[in-house]
Amino acid sequence: MRRTPTICLRALVGAGLRAAPIALPLALAGLLSTAGPVEAQRFGGMPSRVRLGSGLPDIPGGFTFCRLAYTSVRRDGSGNGWTTDFPEADRNLLTRIQELTTTRTSRWSHGEPGYAVVRATDPELHQCPFVMATDVGELGFMQDELEAFRDYLAKGGFFWADDFWGSQGWSHFAEQIRRLLPEHQLVELTPDHPLFSQLYIITKVPQIPSINSWRSSGGATSEMGRDSERPSMWAVSDEDGRILVLVTHNTDISDGWEREAYDDRFFYLFSPEAYAVAVNVLLWTMSH
Repeated sequence: MRRTPTICLRALVGAGLRAAPIALPLALAGLLSTAGPVEAQRFGGMPSRVRLGSGLPDIPGGFTFCRLAYTSVRRDGSGNGWTTDFPEADRNLLTRIQELTTTRTSRWSHGEPGYAVVRATDPELHQCPFVMATDVGELGFMQDELEAFRDYLAKGGFFWADDFWGSQGWSHFAEQIRRLLPEHQLVELTPDHPLFSQLYIITKVPQIPSINSWRSSGGATSEMGRDSERPSMWAVSDEDGRILVLVTHNTDISDGWEREAYDDRFFYLFSPEAYAVAVNVLLWTMSH
């Protein structure tokens, strides 16, 4: 059984990560290496009892992770559609959020952390302030989904799209966003945006490859070579500046959560930054 280090919120805050733009991966890795291992714990590999149509967690908390189930309308890279990174990324993120912040997350009475799978047309969607989708280079909104998801966003919802690479994936997904929100534009976020300093000061968007790509390429981080060499973060905001859609392109942030227990080197190289981005995004969504 693999063991992963414990992340301590007090230690991270005490190290000044909130107040100074230090090298986040090194700071987190140093703290992690001094912490004791999680006894008999591995945040991965367990069968999930959460399925599409299960509804929302029956023990509500301050945060529920909702994953968007969508229809794949094209093949994009080596992904698996909406199930990419599911369910280990969801489970691991909720575990770490409780360690890294004071947020109380939802839970299922059968023991799973409080994540859910919803479609854009599900009534439960409106009880999810946060929805995430991965491998979105394959995503296609049906007409009824466009109307329902547009209504969700207009009423305060937040959508994070992650893990798609290259110019073709970008062109396809950007067109889906234009169909969804035709009166709004995708705008790139730079590190001076306050989202980059909600709790951790992030100086650039990290490029996190899938663990399989990283291993097969000998440690390269760009999954499509020169066509995906620059990671970026984009947003669609409303007239008041509230972010409706957040997009992380040429990076697989959620693989840094999903694969944290699979390879020690991958963990230290990528998971600290992946969790730092996640914490900042979640704190942003809960406070805006």
